Amino acid sequence: MDANAAIGVFDSGLGGLTVARAIRAALPDERLVYLGDTARVPYGTRSAHTVIRYARTCAAHLEKRGIKALVVACNTVSAVALDMLRVELDLPVLGVIGPGARAGVAATRKGKLGVIATRGTIASGAYVRAVASIRSRVEVFGQAAPLLVPLAEEGWITGEVPERAVERYLQPLADAGVDAVVLGCTHYPLLRPVIEDVGARLFEGGLRLADGAEATAAELATMLTERELRATGPGGLEMLVTDLPDRFAEVASRFLGEDVDALAVKQVDL
Repeated sequence: MDANAAIGVFDSGLGGLTVARAIRAALPDERLVYLGDTARVPYGTRSAHTVIRYARTCAAHLEKRGIKALVVACNTVSAVALDMLRVELDLPVLGVIGPGARAGVAATRKGKLGVIATRGTIASGAYVRAVASIRSRVEVFGQAAPLLVPLAEEGWITGEVPERAVERYLQPLADAGVDAVVLGCTHYPLLRPVIEDVGARLFEGGLRLADGAEATAAELATMLTERELRATGPGGLEMLVTDLPDRFAEVASRFLGEDVDALAVKQVDL
């Protein structure tokens, strides 16, 4: 396998760009091909059968581009389709739930770990299973936080509205005695400053946050090093979507932390 081949990253839409951003920070010499399935977003409301079908088509498209590894930057797909992709693809596949769970287990001191995520991810029990496989004595408290996704996409990441929403979602976790929380949705890192501020008020002794995007990037770096697949550069990011490239480019700048030219986002058919 060519070490200088690109890394494929896919998500149902925009959120996975926080994973791409973390990978670029950790591995600046790597080329990334990001695919956002914006024509079929959201995945979280779909059946497992449908999500698996969508995941197959996204992965197949990226595989045809000659990628050397695939990062599933979607909690929903990581919860229901990761094992299938690992069996069917002849390349390394990394999801976001395992790294996020490991980061959360490392962060908790009391053995009480909170997870905020979409309703679908919480309902899947994926983080509970992942944490149990790492350290069975860690108790997991899941909290669906659906309003944080549209807030992130609309750019409402400061002020009273996001603070009220975050407080509503974190209060049950604080009441349960949690001392660390996993950001279990790729949109949530955009709201991290608000989550940290609210957490400092609500949690006795403070709140430790585990960012699944950063944890995934760190584990990807380790995997590439172990397999001697680290690129020598130059790095870059190619962005593909299945619908509305102009809208994607407009919002993507917030997720990547840099301006995105609309002409740099290409529409593809799956």
